[in-house]
Order: sequence, then C-alpha cells, then structure tokens
Amino acid sequence: MTRRALVTGGAGFIGSYLVKALLQEGWQVVCADNGLRGEEARLADVRDGVEFSDCDVRDEEGLFKLMRQTELVCHLAAINGTENFYKNPELVLDVGVRGMLAVMSACRRANVPDLLVASSAEAYQSAPQIPTDETAPLIVPDVRNPRYSYGGSKILSELIALHYAPQAFRKLQIFRPHNAYGPAMGWKHVIPQFLVRAAALRAAALKKSGARRFVLQGDGSQTRAFAYIDDIVRGILTMYHHGAHREIYHIGNDEELSIKRLAELVGACCGVALEIEAGPAAPGAPARRCPDISKLRALGYQPQ
Repeated sequence: MTRRALVTGGAGFIGSYLVKALLQEGWQVVCADNGLRGEEARLADVRDGVEFSDCDVRDEEGLFKLMRQTELVCHLAAINGTENFYKNPELVLDVGVRGMLAVMSACRRANVPDLLVASSAEAYQSAPQIPTDETAPLIVPDVRNPRYSYGGSKILSELIALHYAPQAFRKLQIFRPHNAYGPAMGWKHVIPQFLVRAAALRAAALKKSGARRFVLQGDGSQTRAFAYIDDIVRGILTMYHHGAHREIYHIGNDEELSIKRLAELVGACCGVALEIEAGPAAPGAPARRCPDISKLRALGYQPQ
C-alpha cells in the first residue's frame, strides 16, 4: 500500500527537493504551497506525480482535508530569506506562528502519526559555542530588531511542536537546516546574490569598463557552513528513518567558511578577481555559525 505524505511549502527550495526524494522512496506526495515563497516550476519534472494544492498553511480546515489518510506531514512552509526578515516581519511572524498552530491542530484532527517540523539555525542565533549542537539555548537578542521575526517564529514553532500535543504523534521530530544552497534556491540568499554581482563585474571587466569593487556586509570575517541541498534532504530522511521521537537534529555541513573566502570562491567561479572591501554589517547578523552534526552522524549521515 502506498504511503501518503504532505509537504507544506513543498514548492519552496528545500521543500521541492524533499518532495522529489519522497517520490523516489515510493510515497504518494501532496504539495501544499500558496506561492508566497514557493514556485511550482521547481517541481515541473515531477508535475504528473504530485498532488498540488494552493492551500495556505494558516488554513486549518484546508490542511485537515489534505491530511486525510496521511501518514507523514513535513512542515516547511515559512517566509524565509534574510531580506524578508527585515522588510516584512509581520508576514514572517504570521505565517510562522499561525501556520505552525494550524498544522498541529489539523494533524491532531486527522490522526496523522508522523510530523517533521523545519526549524532554523536562526532559532539559536549567536551560539555560545562553535560548532553548535542541539542543546544551545534559543534566544532573541533584541525584540526591536525585525531580523528576529523569523528566529522568534521558529522558537515558538519548536515549543508548539514539542509541547502543544506531544502525545498525539508516533514520531515527532524537529530539524534545523543550516545554510542550504543549490539550484533553484532563489535570489534572496548570499550565494546567488554574490554570483549575480560577480557575473556583472566580470561582464564589465570584459568591456574594460567599471571597477571590480565587491563590497561585503561587514569585514568578511563572519563565517557560515554551507550545505548542498542534496545533503540537507538526505539528512532529513536519515533523521526520519533512524531518529527518535521528540528529538531535534542539526542538519548541514560542519565545514566553516568565511564570507570573504566565499566571495573569493564565487569570483574564481565567475572568472573575475574581485576587489573585496568591507562594508556596513547587517544589524544582528551572527559573527559565526557552524553546526555540530554529531547527533545526525550517529544515525549514519555524512555530508557529501
């Protein structure tokens, strides 16, 4: 008998890759995405094999109808992208918090046994130790800074997932993906933004016009640990198949990279020697971020 899975935000970046991975495992997959951040074109190559719905994740009744006879719900719907955190915090909070409550209530009513909830490294923001494991305290350093609309919504999502109705599920898990990148991720993230800027500078250089100045947010010493999208999805499924109930898992790569070095690598890929300069730092951006993935590695995960 074919198992049925629902992915909220299934036309998003991580969601679309997860939908395809579930299809490969033999699941019947429903994608719920209203297009606020998702793009159905990401699933064009599997369009005939997926049931699509434009149900808003805040619509409990709509979700309940989609969840009938569903074994697994993967809740990824959110308004992500750092630019959105600063420019539209109201929407970020509304989708994040009301969406999580709607998903939980609909799952309970539909007797869904398994629920996976996407959180974020933004939930712990600036960690007390690097690499950072799952026990790091979750904090909002400054409630006046709109950046934390996303991190705050993820903290609330974790609390709702773990304490709203923990007895209702056979397996409930939270995962925190760290700096996923790859094809079709959209343009509101550092790697694609760097690529676009570097490509423009290369074009100008070929015409012997314009400078190669490449101004960063901050001095470039800030670090992240970027994880290719296939590794992220492999980590989610490793967690689901082998991980425990009511547990949290960091998913990503534990190779720390400075933003300046990232810019150098992007410039090299685009064939232009960038003149990298420091610029104003984004308020609230953590100086370093790198996950400790020991907990997931113990289940057999290894980033490739």
